[in-house]
Amino acid sequence: MFHFRIEPHSKITPSQQLSDQLQFAIASRQYPPGHRLPSTRQLAMLTGLHRNTVSKVYKQLEKKGLVESIAGSGIYVKHQKKETSLKTPSSLLESYPEAEKIITDSIDRLLQQGCNLGQIKQLFLEEIHWRLRCSALLLVTVPLSDLSTGKLMVLELEKALMIPIQLVPMEELNLVLEKNSSVTIVTSRYFIHQVLELVNPEFTRVIPIDIYDYKQELQIIKKLPQDYCLGIVSLSAGILRVAEILAHSLRGNDITVITAQGNNPRRLKNLLRSAYTIICDPHSYLMVKNTLKEVQEDLIRPPEIICSNSYIGEKSIELLKRELGTI
Repeated sequence: MFHFRIEPHSKITPSQQLSDQLQFAIASRQYPPGHRLPSTRQLAMLTGLHRNTVSKVYKQLEKKGLVESIAGSGIYVKHQKKETSLKTPSSLLESYPEAEKIITDSIDRLLQQGCNLGQIKQLFLEEIHWRLRCSALLLVTVPLSDLSTGKLMVLELEKALMIPIQLVPMEELNLVLEKNSSVTIVTSRYFIHQVLELVNPEFTRVIPIDIYDYKQELQIIKKLPQDYCLGIVSLSAGILRVAEILAHSLRGNDITVITAQGNNPRRLKNLLRSAYTIICDPHSYLMVKNTLKEVQEDLIRPPEIICSNSYIGEKSIELLKRELGTI
């Protein structure tokens, strides 16, 4: 607690002494914004002043906009509203209400670490310019053994971002980076540590993406009757491996699981003839429907086809759009 001292023999009145000391405590952030100040009774006991004098000082500070009285709670140091007309347009603050606080807190922390405003401005601009430079070339990388998953990621990202994207196997990433100084690399969170070991973070921005959680599909699998035949179709062999493992972990040998890549017509036809329910990714859906028409005459009952959501989670797509400036 701030140490108050009132000099009774001073030419400055006791109320002015108290006011000055309170203002100093607020200005020096010994009482930071939002801090609850001592009650009039507490402050009267600390200073030896009458409660009416303390109350009068608080009212003067409230008129100055330094403190605010909250009924039933107490008196608090007021958060100061900064002028916005000379910096961030009010429409931006309305769209991103937390932005000003995040920026202010970041600047305050850097100031406390010894930076001046000019240096902070340079740091912010350098980071923004670097990210913009990296956005000029967007790569998707996955291990060579899981290249089909990378192809699926590229399909979804190109559709969402409306920009060309290059797929590079992780084993060939160094060759591409040697020819390009500023790059943004997108990869699944599964592979993020492998990628970070390969790249120089000073020149390459690496963004991990989260995949769709498949909660709805897993609930469907849980409810399937025993001795049921489930078909799973995807463009990605990696996704099929994981899907098969998950299905068996949920049901064991209670159900039969058949998988097929959407671009494998022969295996797809066999799956359609055997499965009662088929779960497929959006990029295989049309292939499944068209192949179903071809084998329709061989089927006693056509299977139920369930199209899952995109492989990449919506939040990751939105983050990439903001990062690359496409929204």
